[in-house]
Amino acid sequence: MTAVFEPWDETRGAEIIAEHASQEGATLVILHALQEAFGFVPEAAIPMVAQALNLSRAEVHGVFTFYHDFRHKPAGRHVLKLCRAEACQAAGGDALAARAESKLGVSLGNTTADDRVTLEPIYCLGLCSTAPSAMLDGRLVGRLDEKRLDALVAEAQR
Repeated sequence: MTAVFEPWDETRGAEIIAEHASQEGATLVILHALQEAFGFVPEAAIPMVAQALNLSRAEVHGVFTFYHDFRHKPAGRHVLKLCRAEACQAAGGDALAARAESKLGVSLGNTTADDRVTLEPIYCLGLCSTAPSAMLDGRLVGRLDEKRLDALVAEAQR
C-alpha cells in the first residue's frame, strides 16, 4: 500500500482546516488531516491553523512537536516503523533496529536517498505479547525476527 499525497497547496490547506475547524479537539484533527493529504504538516500551515482556531502559533506548534507521528517533511513512498518500547527492546528490538538501519543505509527518523523508505521509531504498537513488532505502511507485523525484518525491508524497497 503505497501512499500518494497531494503537493502542498495553501488553498487546499485552507479548505482542510475549514472543514475540521468546528470539531472538538480541532487542532489534532486538522494536523492529522493535513498530514493525510500532504504526507506531512507544512510549516506554512501552522499559522493558518492557529488563526482558524484563534490560538497562538506557539500553541499549535507545541501540539505539532509534542506528537512524534507528525512529520516536518514528506515521508518516503513506504514507511517502516519499528517499535522502540521496552517490551520490544527486551525481545531484541535494538538489534533489529540496527539491522534495518544498516540495510537501508539510514538511521531511525530518516528517509533513504531514493525516497523509497522512511524508517521511523514508534513508541508502542500495542503488540507487546508478540514483541518485537513493526508496521509497514499501516500493516502491523509481530514476532519480528531477522528473516521477517529482511522481508519487510525488501518489500519497502520495491
